[in-house]
Amino acid sequence: MSLQHAAAALGFAVAAAQAAPFAYITNQGSHDVSVIDLARDEVVATVPVGRSPAGVVASSRAARVYVSNPDDRTISVIDMRTQRLVDTLPAGAGPVGLDASPDGTRVYVADWYRNRLLVLDTQRRDAAPLEIPVGRAPAGVAADPDGRSVYVAERDDDSVAVVDLATRRVRARVAVGSHPFALLLDAPRQRLYALNVQSDDVSVVDLRTLAVAATVKVGRAPYGAALARGGELLYVTNQHADSVSVLDAGSLRVLRTLPGFGYPEGIAAHGDRVYVVNWMDDDVSVLDAASGRTLERIAAGRNSRGFGAFIGAPD
Repeated sequence: MSLQHAAAALGFAVAAAQAAPFAYITNQGSHDVSVIDLARDEVVATVPVGRSPAGVVASSRAARVYVSNPDDRTISVIDMRTQRLVDTLPAGAGPVGLDASPDGTRVYVADWYRNRLLVLDTQRRDAAPLEIPVGRAPAGVAADPDGRSVYVAERDDDSVAVVDLATRRVRARVAVGSHPFALLLDAPRQRLYALNVQSDDVSVVDLRTLAVAATVKVGRAPYGAALARGGELLYVTNQHADSVSVLDAGSLRVLRTLPGFGYPEGIAAHGDRVYVVNWMDDDVSVLDAASGRTLERIAAGRNSRGFGAFIGAPD
């Protein structure tokens, strides 16, 4: 690194300690993470991680960002306060989706090739991950805020596993649409949204009955979802349609379909804005949450994905 780049990195680190929140965008093609300061909507750091990063979860309580690198079989750990890589953890044979416990002491990782849910203890660097068998090709992961259950999308089984953390076993399975990939938890409504990339719909699971309460058609290959405007709106990215569906989260009615994206994948909301990650366009679209209007686009790295809860700020 040149002296100029080192000075710039130091300046970004100081800014990172003062500004918040940030979006952490995994870039599969450039093997790094773009850090976007949401106060300015601009990239303030680029953090090299492992090969082909995909999944991400920003744990504000832990002040850490965890990034899955399927090709390296590792998890990269970024310090939110300095925006630097501080650790690399082994993670099975192909980590994809991941989530964190509310207190940041556990990270839950879907091991795609070994059909496992890995539980990493973030307080004990030397501890081997706990392994819980799940179904075929586990992808998305969502942790219940109560710390008792973790939900795992079993893509090749067309189901969602409900993992009991106390017994370390799958205690139930819910049949959903074809090839569920991403999951989004809607805790206030006691719902789980499973995005089915092959049947082009969203399965709405009632967590009280562990049954599908509704199935909503969206665009082709829904990949990511986010709740916006205090949970009033549900935004869904449609990879193969280059579009985003906007639903009324209460009635589950599709309100509008937004065009003009480039193979959109990850999505997250903060305040009055929604951030959509465009894999083909190597950038992030910033939308007005109420109208869906595109406000600007922020260049990121190559093949941007942002699969997971990529917005956070250190507590």
